[in-house]
Amino acid sequence: MTFSFLKKINLGDCLALGAGSLMPLAFAPYSIFPIAVLSIAVLFFLWQTPQRAFWRGFLYGLGMFGVGISWVHVSFYQFGGIPWVGTIILTAAFVVGWSVVHPALLGYLLTRSKPTPLTLFLWFPAIWTLIEWQRSWLLTGFPWLSVGYSQIDSPLNGFAPLLGMYGVTWITALSASLLVYIYQTKKIVPFVMLIGLWGSGWLLSGISWTTPIGTPLKVALVQGNVPQDFKWNSDYRLVSIQRYLKLSKEHRDADIIIWPETAVPLFFHKIQKYVPDFFEQLSYGPDFLIGVPVLEKGGKYFNGVVSIGSKPGMYYKQHLVPFGEYIPLQSLLGSLLKMFEIPMSEFSAGGAQQIPISSAGHNIGVSICYEDVFGSLIRQSLPTAHLLVNVSNDAWFGDSIAPHQHLEIARMRALESGRYLLRTTNTGISAVINEKGKVIEKTPQSQLITLRSTAQSYQGSTPYVRFGDGLVLSLLVLCVLLGVRPWKFLKK
Repeated sequence: MTFSFLKKINLGDCLALGAGSLMPLAFAPYSIFPIAVLSIAVLFFLWQTPQRAFWRGFLYGLGMFGVGISWVHVSFYQFGGIPWVGTIILTAAFVVGWSVVHPALLGYLLTRSKPTPLTLFLWFPAIWTLIEWQRSWLLTGFPWLSVGYSQIDSPLNGFAPLLGMYGVTWITALSASLLVYIYQTKKIVPFVMLIGLWGSGWLLSGISWTTPIGTPLKVALVQGNVPQDFKWNSDYRLVSIQRYLKLSKEHRDADIIIWPETAVPLFFHKIQKYVPDFFEQLSYGPDFLIGVPVLEKGGKYFNGVVSIGSKPGMYYKQHLVPFGEYIPLQSLLGSLLKMFEIPMSEFSAGGAQQIPISSAGHNIGVSICYEDVFGSLIRQSLPTAHLLVNVSNDAWFGDSIAPHQHLEIARMRALESGRYLLRTTNTGISAVINEKGKVIEKTPQSQLITLRSTAQSYQGSTPYVRFGDGLVLSLLVLCVLLGVRPWKFLKK
């Protein structure tokens, strides 16, 4: 009885699972970007026959998410205090859930009617991208492994300032459709279209959408490398704070010094109680941006970044991580707080449209950790902000591929906005990223180090900053409508 199910698994099923398993190789730290096009092309080819489309999409998702985001078990096991068996169950449920939401559902929708060459071009890439976009807000959003990120070093990256990351996803999926059509028909026209797409991306990458202003800032990004196991330990708090103070004093000539997310493991108003001369130790010249929780009147507390120096200011994290920073449906699931044993896990969300922080004479758009996976959130501070800063703590995921993937995501935000992005993390990877999404300098992981560099401020707007995801979403909807009844549009 058990083996009768295995007999039903055919070559197409194996290809779907294999193509999905290879997809993460297109992303950091491997960054073999052609794999993304080839992987999607295999799946689109398998979907040419509607039978088993949902199942093959599901297998593809198991491979993609199972390999690409299995690192979530690290936080469950090492820092959540959950037994090994429990982490396996939770990770598997996470992978299965997203596999259904994206590739499986996509296969079902795309093959409701028998695919044609026209729907291969219009529907497949457009609906793939729309469901990827859906992942950015469904259940508070998890846009990890969105295909556009894999093309940050490919010629297609030229489309990012124009259409954003989802525009790059669309062009990548369209390239996969063209490959399928070339394989099936051996015609020259789709080959020319494919060359045209990639050539256009390369030409677009040469456009400078924004312009530099002022002289470059001297920056110091402090990577304290505080072990996550001790970060919130009351006996270790002063050691952690003194570590950051000492590292910062070695860079008095910097214009701005940045500490990572919750570098100070105390409420902001309690710092002087534990370190009476804390602010005096920061008064030797540079401005500071410091990650620290902030408690306001009424009992609400926020994951914040505080500007200390020439012009004080604060930023409160808007997009919180469910089960890490707050508990959804707390009346029903509040007991999970005790099970996960995560400190500071009842944060409140900061307000939308917070104005950029002014530091070292420049307007700075700040984001905290996971927020940089949402391009629509980052552009809220633009075009007012001259520079982007992201403070993070990827220690939750240990020495896995997650910090590399997170850095790749941050690079896309810099490219979309035409701004430098300074990324400061607790255990790495800290980096200076230029307006083209290129890493200028970065730190190794799990090292106590300060990254010294310069950062150029920019002004102006890319098309993505002006229009956000609205432009590409309009194009995607148009493709879907044309695919439903193309002749009606052609007749008018």
